[in-house]
Amino acid sequence: MKAIRKSLVAIFLMLLASQLNAQKKVEPLTPKEQQIVVDSIGSKLNANYIFPEVAKKMFSSIASKLKKGDYKSTLDPHEFATTLTTDLQAISNDKHLRVIFSPEQIAEQQQTITTEDSIAYLNRQVNAMKRNNFGFKEVKIMPGNIGYLDLRSFSNVEYAGETAVAAMNFLSNADAIIIDLRNNGGGSPAMIQLITSYLFGPHPVHLNNFYWRPTDQNSQTWTLPHISGTRNPDTPVYVVTSGRTFSAAEEFSYNLKHLKRATLVGETTGGGAHPGGSIVATDRFMVWVPTGRAINPITKTNWEGTGVSPHIKTSAADALDTAYMKALELLNKNNTDKDLQAFYEWPLAKLKLKTNPVTLDTKTLKSFAGVYGPRKVTFEDGKLFYQRGSGTKYELLPYSDNEFMLKGLDSFRIRFLSEGGTVTTLQGLYDNGRTDRNAKGKA
Repeated sequence: MKAIRKSLVAIFLMLLASQLNAQKKVEPLTPKEQQIVVDSIGSKLNANYIFPEVAKKMFSSIASKLKKGDYKSTLDPHEFATTLTTDLQAISNDKHLRVIFSPEQIAEQQQTITTEDSIAYLNRQVNAMKRNNFGFKEVKIMPGNIGYLDLRSFSNVEYAGETAVAAMNFLSNADAIIIDLRNNGGGSPAMIQLITSYLFGPHPVHLNNFYWRPTDQNSQTWTLPHISGTRNPDTPVYVVTSGRTFSAAEEFSYNLKHLKRATLVGETTGGGAHPGGSIVATDRFMVWVPTGRAINPITKTNWEGTGVSPHIKTSAADALDTAYMKALELLNKNNTDKDLQAFYEWPLAKLKLKTNPVTLDTKTLKSFAGVYGPRKVTFEDGKLFYQRGSGTKYELLPYSDNEFMLKGLDSFRIRFLSEGGTVTTLQGLYDNGRTDRNAKGKA
């Protein structure tokens, strides 16, 4: 009996796997479907694409390729979508424009008929955004009271507004703010408007203009006269970018750059300035159509095809450290209070050590070894180590010719003092500004 049950279970699992594979199997294209897809995409472009003459050229190009048989062997739907995207972008140079094979998403939309269907569909979309915290990946205060926001998307304010307000108010006491858009592919202009409003005073500031081709209308965006919480119009702002920064993330960067409100650090962005949305072309294909274009009130143009160039060019990998260092250096420079300067110099020294390590020769390192009251410094295998009493032994990392950090301990550092070229004292440095000293004795 057990053997029969096992066989039945095995058969059931095989059938289930077969069904799942069948569900995943994609039906190849037929010439007829290819024709329908091309015709439908052409119709959508002609009716909606921001530049009508370009739309005609794009449709003419893919229609001609289809007629000549260029797509004859492209029967995989995913490959066909990619090929059409490449061919359309070759004419338009528009990185927003793309063809998408997504039968499941289209079916889900088409099956949304009743009010209950619409609510359920919307809830699924909102829950998906919630699982990504509406793009607010990380919000924190870094050493030196530098606020940091890792923002992965500009989500719809209707759903993400409370999260945005909470994030910006969390950063309201920071001495400088870094907004990291290196992994941000865009989103809603309304979220740009909301976040930017926290970086200016209550008087509305003109952010951008848009022209929309389907309605032949213009619109404007301004900072909001009323927000929930605290504004930070005078706090230095740094925006970190990469080549992946795109669309709405580029607008945010472009706006702040030309309003002289932020310093951009990193790579030139992707170059997509035409907003729009997905339009269903057939029961298996969608096309993302740019229907508008940004017209900045200061430059009278936008970043389409060129991207947004940063003030400080560096690799995406190094951009955050560079922005962090520039923020600390600016704060340190603008303050005459010695306690504040020491406060900013503490994390700045660690950053400089990371970007420009200090190397001391063996003779110099050995000169620091010795007993300093309850503290002991030893030279082992080419490295210095520090230990207080029977406590943890820490490796010492030089960040100047006589100052050291402790590997694994951020709140305490060491400075060695000398007289007549001889090391005489170990000075303990604490992150709260306190210091203490121990004279060097005999081992």
